[in-house]
Amino acid sequence: MISLRRTSLALVRALVFGLIALAGSPLVVCARASEGAEWRLEQPEPPASEGGVQSETPIGLGRIGDIAFWAPNRGALTTAGNGSTVPAGVWAYNGQTWHEISIVCGASDGRIAWAGPNEFWTISDGRPGQAPESNGDLPPLEDNTLCHFAVGPSGKLEVVGSYATLGFQSTSYQPMDAATCLSPSNCWFGGAALTEPQVGAFQLHWNGKTITTEPYLPEGHPIGDMANFEGRIYESVTLSPTDRVIKHTLEPPALHVLDPEASSTSFEPVLGMPLYGSGEFSSALDFLRLSSDSNSIWAAAGPSLSFPEKSVPAGVTILRYSKRHYSTSSHEYEEEEVPSWQQVVGPETEPTGLSAFPDTVIDSVAAEPGTDSAWLSLTTVEEAQDGASPVAPAAIARISGDGTISDELDLPETGSGYGPKGDAERIVCPAVHDCWVTTSRGWLFHLSTAAERASPQVDGDAVFSGQLITERPIDESVPQQESDVVPEDTSGLVEAAPAPELLKQKAVKPLARVQLPLLSNVRSRLRSGTTLDVSFHLSVKARVKLIAKRHSSIVAKTATVTFKAGNHDLQVRLNIHSWPTKLDLQTHALAPLKTVSTLESGTETVSTSAAFPNLGGLLSGSSWPSLGGSGRLP
Repeated sequence: MISLRRTSLALVRALVFGLIALAGSPLVVCARASEGAEWRLEQPEPPASEGGVQSETPIGLGRIGDIAFWAPNRGALTTAGNGSTVPAGVWAYNGQTWHEISIVCGASDGRIAWAGPNEFWTISDGRPGQAPESNGDLPPLEDNTLCHFAVGPSGKLEVVGSYATLGFQSTSYQPMDAATCLSPSNCWFGGAALTEPQVGAFQLHWNGKTITTEPYLPEGHPIGDMANFEGRIYESVTLSPTDRVIKHTLEPPALHVLDPEASSTSFEPVLGMPLYGSGEFSSALDFLRLSSDSNSIWAAAGPSLSFPEKSVPAGVTILRYSKRHYSTSSHEYEEEEVPSWQQVVGPETEPTGLSAFPDTVIDSVAAEPGTDSAWLSLTTVEEAQDGASPVAPAAIARISGDGTISDELDLPETGSGYGPKGDAERIVCPAVHDCWVTTSRGWLFHLSTAAERASPQVDGDAVFSGQLITERPIDESVPQQESDVVPEDTSGLVEAAPAPELLKQKAVKPLARVQLPLLSNVRSRLRSGTTLDVSFHLSVKARVKLIAKRHSSIVAKTATVTFKAGNHDLQVRLNIHSWPTKLDLQTHALAPLKTVSTLESGTETVSTSAAFPNLGGLLSGSSWPSLGGSGRLP
């Protein structure tokens, strides 16, 4: 196996960049790859200014969250924007050039999921306009909403659906980092762990008609990536010993799979993956970056930046799931009856992932269709910990199914005349020797052959050539930001005289101010016979603790938890042999209680209710405990 180290390239880098600088046109900066293909800087022109002036000087598009393709000549990317020059939004590729198609639904670090040739979803930032929390904090907006792009009534591409929730609620959408679609009626989105004290990972499902919340409940490991292969959806997770889980295991699954044809309608753990070496903790590896083509799915990870103590060092680990694998005995690829996971690079290969890619983490992986290879975008551990250096090169490499590492390149970060490009982040390959890399500064490199560049297959579909999308539908139940457009001046128009009765001054009954209770909407239910789940609403930030007593003795309790204002719940496990007779939900407000106005002068209280589940004969002769409201935390 061949390993071309980055250090060897560094010896010739200065000479190469010097030759490039003398080569002429800055936009033909290239790096040689295999099979006659070259990596070239192919930056789109920035959008025209408000006055219609088109700049001829390329600039970075800002942080590119994702780049994805339905076909080699039909792709899309999301960007956070680059100041006032490049607004946050979505760009499309037609086989020859990139052009801006939307100035809405941009994202800090969004994702794209193609559902059909004229339909895709984006994980996008929310819109401002919601009220702040009692302490003045504004609701989070980063990567926690969805936009659905499809052909609208105009026959052109539009944002046909927008999905978001109110902030600071137990039901609020969490930040999402992964998305994929099996069909226009089956798309999944995943991200952060559920908020405390809930256990699970946040997931949304589009069933063709509506968005539903369908979290992965057994474990609270954040979802890092998603990909589909042979009609199944795979999702990888970030493993940490501090994650909230129902049951701890020595080797928690790093990958889940959903098979729509199976009897189960939820994700199931993937077991038996050859990921770790002897003495290597599961949390020593970062989440698996996923990519698939028609023949295989690749999973690649580097060492975790929060490396666990007592674990042996972890290095780059790359797995491949396929029916076709390289045999070390026959020295050729062999076809198997069923697909299986094989470690291509890792602790059990020679060289190991630690020596083949020292001090390196994986940013992205891209299966190259029509081959048994994949491309990797790389960065150093130091850059990943401290943030990408503005002069960091875009480092990439190609890995074959037999473990051969080739085309390990630093894409030119200088010599183009436009300054540093940043390190490599997202990488995708819509076809053989046809790949794209985005950088941390919003630049694009393209791998292609001279023949493909000379005769581009331009997509002429009118769907993607309509007017710039500037509107996003209203999110149901979410307040929208008021328009900053100056209303039409109608002061000079003649208005009809008001009706006489409207001129009479009406007596206004003075409003009393009443204080909202800290605790309201208390509900509970019994899960699995002995687990009590108590939900409630807090009007302000508070410390809360649930205590279960049998007469005067404490038989169960939760830890004291600090919650923000909003809907929450606590769980406590009960013992049927020491069934409680009283529940005490102790609270302590950490902010002044809110007041509201009422038309009833003198009102001093606002009523609340608590409903508890019936025992249903679980414990003969016992009655359900009552809620004690007098308990208070110091």
